[in-house]
Amino acid sequence: MRITCPLCGTRDRREFYYYGAEDYLHRPAPDAAPETWDDYLHLRDNPAGETRDLWYHELGCASWLVVTRNTVTHEISAVELVAEVSA
Repeated sequence: MRITCPLCGTRDRREFYYYGAEDYLHRPAPDAAPETWDDYLHLRDNPAGETRDLWYHELGCASWLVVTRNTVTHEISAVELVAEVSA
């Protein structure tokens, strides 16, 4: 699989570290209920199809990326810098 980093261009997947679902960007408030924190930390969907995941460009520019990809076809439809993703 090849990922096109917005800063470095197209690179092999082995340059990147997969972190997990984009959900980690949507952290609950510090005073949120324990159940909300439990859901945030432990419950994840595992969809077949399009996902938005966090990847770290470890052997490149050291940027965090949101990669939109299809888990069935492995097609990557978008790559964005986390810093530029609207909340």
